[in-house]
Amino acid sequence: ENEKFGNKTRSTSTQSFKFIINEKEKCKDKTPFLVLLIATTAAEIQHRSSIRKTWGNESVVPGAGVVRLFMLGIESKGPDEVLLRESEQYHDIIQQDFLDTYHNLTLKTLMGMKWVASYCSGASFVMKTDSDVFVNTIYLIEKLLRPLSPPPQNYFTGCLMKGHKPIRNKKNKWYISEEEYPGDKFPPFCSGTGYIFSGDLASKIVSASVTIKFIHLEDVYVGLCLNAEGIQIVPPPSYSLFNIYKVPFSPCRYNNIITSHHIQTNEHVVYWEILQKDHTC
Repeated sequence: ENEKFGNKTRSTSTQSFKFIINEKEKCKDKTPFLVLLIATTAAEIQHRSSIRKTWGNESVVPGAGVVRLFMLGIESKGPDEVLLRESEQYHDIIQQDFLDTYHNLTLKTLMGMKWVASYCSGASFVMKTDSDVFVNTIYLIEKLLRPLSPPPQNYFTGCLMKGHKPIRNKKNKWYISEEEYPGDKFPPFCSGTGYIFSGDLASKIVSASVTIKFIHLEDVYVGLCLNAEGIQIVPPPSYSLFNIYKVPFSPCRYNNIITSHHIQTNEHVVYWEILQKDHTC
């Protein structure tokens, strides 16, 4: 995975993957206001279908161009015919040739950032999220992002995690060894369930990743890259906006948040349809 050069570890694992499915033309004739980068796996066909119809709809807010991309690695050696057909139908899938595992989430996110830096660098904002997250894209665009005009640079926000320490208990989902991360504290980062950044940061994070040693905790890794670039994370205007847990559904609550986690396929659709009709509170 890593090549050692003297005492500096350059992570080849963040550098050398090729696109198998790409969408180079997505931003050719437009400069989107928001790019949605959604981490997913091949099996999550229903999740993708639900997201396309609901909060990931590219015309969700009139006058604010949205580009939606699902990010995948590979499951096995051969091409996935079902996925290729889905890609041909919707043109919203990007895939590189790293193995699609939990440990490779960092590679998946870097793939999305490289895509933005290479093919859509004019985008005002980018959001990285997961397929089991409900995103109130209308609130996100109209209440949080549009008022930031002109669009800022070096802007990064989400569910802010500060003062977190590496977990050394091997039974924990977020365990990280001292070999992988020797430090006793993480720099501030935002939970990978949903964070937002200005389009200019994609290339800055990618260039930082060339020298920052790979770690598998994707959101912490992005925090390390921001830290290396001297970029301060902006706390969200309210701490109730970005939720790493499942927020119990009510139209009132969901009309006033940006993310809720652990959402089932059908809930994306049910919640969204109710919110379009019910704007209480």
